[in-house]
Amino acid sequence: MERGHPVLVVDDDDACRALIVTLMQRIGCTVYEASRGDEALDVADLTRPVLVILDVDLPRVTGYEVCRSLRDSYGDGVRIIFVSGERAEALDRVGGLLIGADDYVVKPFDPDELVSRARVQLRRSGGMQRPARTNGASGVTLTSREREVLELLAEGLDQDDIAARLVISSKTVATHIQRTLAKLGVHSRAQAVAHAHREGLLHADFHAHAV
Repeated sequence: MERGHPVLVVDDDDACRALIVTLMQRIGCTVYEASRGDEALDVADLTRPVLVILDVDLPRVTGYEVCRSLRDSYGDGVRIIFVSGERAEALDRVGGLLIGADDYVVKPFDPDELVSRARVQLRRSGGMQRPARTNGASGVTLTSREREVLELLAEGLDQDDIAARLVISSKTVATHIQRTLAKLGVHSRAQAVAHAHREGLLHADFHAHAV
């Protein structure tokens, strides 16, 4: 069942990350690695993993932010297992599940248990599918988060303001903007907003709201 499944392992602890990578490789997964939250989002965009094993406490962009961004971009097409040695209380585990994780494992963990939990999530995964949303006249498809960022750009907010409004990091906003520019085939934020208005990529009621 696990053969060839792309799995992303995100942990800034080199030894722990290496252990999880080895465990996933042993069950036949194709494994990718990241040590920071912002790096994880870039790798996920390129590799489209069906399972992400994600440390909670990461530099630059937290595991919570990564989880929310992955859910916004890929919905239930990606399974997410949080791992943490610092946030090990029941309240932490509940919080992680409420944020969007499918499972929560406390460090130090038993390798066989982690493999079993990973296999459960792999069996439940249907392969990562990018949700088809926001098709304008040009046929461009944006995720819900990319659309939110684009609309806030059109409203005149800058990168930091958008981050505060959406409760994500400025770095994550920048990543969404770059993906949107690439999808629209434009080179600046102003061009992206103009293109969005021209092609009808914004909510129909947004224009009235923004006036």
